[in-house]
Amino acid sequence: MTANTPNPWSGVATGIGSWPGTDARESAATVLGELEALPHLVELPARGLGADLIGRTGALLVDLHLDTSTTGYRLGGRRGAVAARAGDLLRRDLDALEEAWETAGLGPGRFLKVQSAGPFTLAAHAELAGGRRVLTDRGAVRDVAESLGEGLARHAAELTRRLGADVVVQLDEPALPAVLAGTLTGRTKLESVPALPEPEAQHLLEAAIAAIGRPVAVHCCAADVPTGLLRRSGVDAVALDVAQLTAADLDGIGELIDAGTTLLLGLVPSTAPDTAVPTWRDVAAPAITLIDRLGFPRATLRSVGVTPRCGLAGADPTWARRALRLARDVAAAFADDPESLGSAAAGNVVSLD
Repeated sequence: MTANTPNPWSGVATGIGSWPGTDARESAATVLGELEALPHLVELPARGLGADLIGRTGALLVDLHLDTSTTGYRLGGRRGAVAARAGDLLRRDLDALEEAWETAGLGPGRFLKVQSAGPFTLAAHAELAGGRRVLTDRGAVRDVAESLGEGLARHAAELTRRLGADVVVQLDEPALPAVLAGTLTGRTKLESVPALPEPEAQHLLEAAIAAIGRPVAVHCCAADVPTGLLRRSGVDAVALDVAQLTAADLDGIGELIDAGTTLLLGLVPSTAPDTAVPTWRDVAAPAITLIDRLGFPRATLRSVGVTPRCGLAGADPTWARRALRLARDVAAAFADDPESLGSAAAGNVVSLD
């Protein structure tokens, strides 16, 4: 983003991507209604094969295709039934979103977010023809990253053509910490999955971002988010689960803020809590604690985004809608007068261990 380009992530509420159920039209209408500033193309993994994170991402690849094996998704040179199903589901989602967009009377120039697995999570979970993880072949990882970057650029361009929207991209990378640490297991006892060196990962991520050619956020809801790598790679925003943070993460988070990288703070539970339903003040409290611990002024909260902690596919529809409303209420409170939230939320503030 240039200095004169509006920041699509700053001060907004948005979803991570997945949604409960199988109804593309209803979910699209709900998300457009609840998330005015930054709605997203909904993912519905309950529809099964080809609709989950990896299968859906396979529908975006250029000149690469995913099929299935007995152990998961596998790269292949031909477009089989699984790839065809994933592509068909994605087209239905685009049609449903376009219909809901027109029904809502939304015009051009509005922001819209799309999501896919990032190159490292895709390479960690997809297999080569011989059954090994793609991640074990550095050349294959590079091919996947290049294919995905080009595919996402085409995907975003199609939505811009259909809707007139300014499309931004979120790369979901829950496996990235394990990829960098070398803690993934092989598909067999004889296979090892070595760690991917950070410089190589940074180069691949930079290349994917350049190919996408639009504002990019990286979402990682795991522990040990590699904030330094993400900052150096030039991503525009980093989405993380605040509940996963520890004191060891504070310096990296502070460096992201200093670098001008927008934080998308995962604050709202992704499923309905077993205890009392939280208020927006309860949800906001960890963000206040985080900013205070970092030593930034509370006004910094005006520039963060607010999201659920992760996708909402595991929630019931009632909680999914409530989660988006809570995110929206917290974002509005941060934008209005964050300095006044100290005493109001004091009883709910948690500490970062």
